[in-house]
This record gives sequence, C-alpha cells and structure tokens, in this order.
Amino acid sequence: MIRRDFSERDIHMALDGELPADERAAYDAWLDANPEMKARSARFTADRAALRAAFAGVLDEAVPARLRKVVLGEAPVKAAVPRSRWWLAAAVLLVDAGGLGGYLAGVDGIGQEDPAEDRLAEQAIAAHVIYAAEKRHAVEVPASDKDHLQTWLSNRVGLKLVAPDLTANGFQLVGGRLLPAGESKAAMLLYEDGNGQRISLFVTTASTENAKGTYAATQDGPEAVYWLDKGYGCAVVGSLPRERLNEVARNAYTQLVNGLAS
Repeated sequence: MIRRDFSERDIHMALDGELPADERAAYDAWLDANPEMKARSARFTADRAALRAAFAGVLDEAVPARLRKVVLGEAPVKAAVPRSRWWLAAAVLLVDAGGLGGYLAGVDGIGQEDPAEDRLAEQAIAAHVIYAAEKRHAVEVPASDKDHLQTWLSNRVGLKLVAPDLTANGFQLVGGRLLPAGESKAAMLLYEDGNGQRISLFVTTASTENAKGTYAATQDGPEAVYWLDKGYGCAVVGSLPRERLNEVARNAYTQLVNGLAS
C-alpha cells in the first residue's frame, strides 16, 4: 500500500477520478484517521451533486468557442466584453471537466481585471443559484442550531457573525454553510419567506476595498446588493423586486455591522 501525506488536493483528485488506483487504500485510511477531512470530502461530494443538479438543464449544451477560450486562458479577458452568463458557461465547462473545486476556482480566477466588488457579487450569485434551489441539502447547519451556526461560521470565516433577524421583512432563517471564496472562506446564510422565496447573505473577509452597489449577472437572474469595507465584504442575493431587496439588504447590513462591532 502506498504511504504518503495526503491533503485537500487529493480529496478533489479522488472526486474527479484522478487519484491513482494504487493510492486509494492509503487515501481511504487517511480519511478514516482524519474526521475533519472525511467530513470535508462528504461536503464536497454533496456540493458536487448539488451543482450538477442545479445546472442539469445546461450541462449537455455546447459551450461557445469564445467562452471556452476565456475559461481555458486562451484568449484575453477584455473590459469591453459584455457582462453575460459567463460564470454559468464556466461552470458548465469546468463541472464537465472535473467537479465543484474546479468550478469555484474558475469563478474566482476568470476575469481578474474585473473590480473586486463584481467578483464578490458574482461569487455570491453563483452560490445562491446553486443552493437556493436545493430542498434537502441547501444548508450544512439548520436554523434550529443557530447558536452553533453563528459560532462555527465566525470561527471559520474570521469575523464575528450574527445571523440577521429578517422576520420584519417576511423572511425566516433556514440555516447556513461554509464556502470557499478565492484564497479565503465565505459564510452563506439562507432565508425563506412564506411563499418559498429565498434570499441569501454571502459574507467574506476577502476585501481590501470600500464599495457598495447592485449587480446582476443576467437580466432575468438573481441580483446582488453588496457592500465592501476593508476587512470584509457582504452581498445579499435574491430575485425580489429591487426596492424590496434593497430594504432587506439595509436591514441585514445594519445587523451585520452591529454584530461585527459588538
């Protein structure tokens, strides 16, 4: 049996079917001896399944040659390229090539010439599209364990997070999950109203700028209301009328900032 030190990279290789067969037994033993990595592997597996389910309608579509070249780095990304569903095309190409880890790396790495606030909004919208549609696996920790959820995400992201109370806006907390965000980590909190409409909060420390605004990756898709301050960034994402989404975002923003300052 091959013996060597394994890492998170090997988890992705195993999920993508790229781990050498003669290393599989040692890899499985390493997972059994490292509960945190085993849990991470299970989460990545669930995330990959959720991603494939979210994009089931487009996975078999051909990716336009222009977008394929951009994703593979064979063509420069120009500021003049219109904002479109490029992140969706990247997801389709990279999921087909090998799973969620590659997709998230693609979301973070494509178009580095774009402003930081756009990258934050694009990541938040992509995460919302994937998980807001999930019924059974939308969150890792449910709202019924809210105290643990807040503590866990605060420790992992590096910010003191308080899940905003949005009942005044008609939304109840569903729960939350931890996500990658470039070289950092992000917390995602999911909310739902009485009609099953969902919104999400995406919070990360990957911010060195001050900015705020709104962003939509597609004309008919969800919109993000975002703000960045040095040290953290947050986006509220949903398919609500803009006025209502802005109202929810203001309420969430006030509570998040108060929580960070407490």
